[in-house]
Amino acid sequence: MALDHTTATILRHHHRRQLAEQADHGAGWTDSGHVFTQPDGQPLHPDYLTRRFRRLVTDSALPPVRLHDLRHGAATLAHCAGADLKTVQEQLGHTSIVLTADTYTSVLLDLHFTVAEATARLVLTAAARVPGRKHRTPTNRSNTHCQTTQTVVCSALLGWYELVA
Repeated sequence: MALDHTTATILRHHHRRQLAEQADHGAGWTDSGHVFTQPDGQPLHPDYLTRRFRRLVTDSALPPVRLHDLRHGAATLAHCAGADLKTVQEQLGHTSIVLTADTYTSVLLDLHFTVAEATARLVLTAAARVPGRKHRTPTNRSNTHCQTTQTVVCSALLGWYELVA
């Protein structure tokens, strides 16, 4: 599993504390193989984490959120940070990218604006690469917008075709 530098550092510190707890308990230490344990090495009860998280959310005056909702949030944030859906799918351990796309990612409004800007930039860049294309000035004022739009779109498509051909 790929982890960022900060998380890896925190987990190394946690592991050192856990090794100290193991030394303190000696033969009473249970090697459960879990990363997060009770002070004697026994695994945490699954309900403990849910109750603890619920208490932390309540104490912080955040809107109600379930522990499992963090999974959805992490997938969405990874996608917004630039991870493609295939990478998010693999991080979550899903067998189907459809499940990842439909269930675990909600598109944030900022992402819509980013995509709109990137799309416009792509179209305008492609249109600028079509040499010798000049926009005609339409004679009929009612069709001005429509003809200008057609010219820009056609120029952009021709530019895109030249880029991929």
